[in-house]
Amino acid sequence: MTSVRNLAQGSIAIGLIVLGLKYWAYHLTGSVALLSDAIESIVNVVTAIVAYLAISLSAKPADDEHPYGHHKAEYFSAVLEGVLIVLAAILILREAYFSYLAPRQLDTPWLGLAINGVATVINLSWASLLINRGRARRSPALIADGRHLMTDVVSSLGVLAGVAVAALSGIAVLDPILAALVALNILWAGWGLMKESLSGLMDEALEPAMLATIKQTISAHAVGAIEAHDLRTRRAGSMTFIDFHLVVAGSTTVSAAHDICDNLEQAIRAEIGEALITIHVEPDDKAKHSGIVVL
Repeated sequence: MTSVRNLAQGSIAIGLIVLGLKYWAYHLTGSVALLSDAIESIVNVVTAIVAYLAISLSAKPADDEHPYGHHKAEYFSAVLEGVLIVLAAILILREAYFSYLAPRQLDTPWLGLAINGVATVINLSWASLLINRGRARRSPALIADGRHLMTDVVSSLGVLAGVAVAALSGIAVLDPILAALVALNILWAGWGLMKESLSGLMDEALEPAMLATIKQTISAHAVGAIEAHDLRTRRAGSMTFIDFHLVVAGSTTVSAAHDICDNLEQAIRAEIGEALITIHVEPDDKAKHSGIVVL
């Protein structure tokens, strides 16, 4: 978790640098499209701070009031990030509307575009790092932050192209139109982010490929058991929760059943990583003759 927190701290620093560059580009040009890019960077900084706080909270060990830990704190961070993205889009649409009513020619557009381009390259590099590290460490907050930055990169590329066309053509109204398109793209990204995070808060089951891996592992390693059924899974932040019923012969001793469960837990963790696994052992008269048949 220390490395994850370090990355979250890095996002705050990177966000401030990029924000400074983008606002400088807007100040030089007066472009409302570049202003929209700068407004989104304000959201980047705020959400990076929220992500850092959520990651720090999720790292706290379980206690009496939270016996399953604090892992879901990262999902709240991602939901809040989505809300802030939507608010940023509304602010951009407002600026674009007033600029459309009174369009103006851009000042020193090429210097502003160069500065914004540097900021975009920084964002692209950092977003790629966050997404890769977030997936490796199963951190929803880092992945959400990285995806948001990647959306910002796509918006920035569109802004760079559009402002360049506006500068070359002299058609000033292209600038606010472009800003409005950026806002719509941000709205779509914010909705997707909130939808994905709410799935985690609603204890959605693991993806089909992961479920298939778990079932195959149980089938191959539950030596001494008869079947497994009522498999349930969910994920909270970086932690995976798994529980199922394991049917053994009625003559199986408690010690032998315990050994089977230990072997299963080790095998499952070896396949999918850290997980909290609960196995309910049942005698053979409870078999449902369905679910996972042990090989």
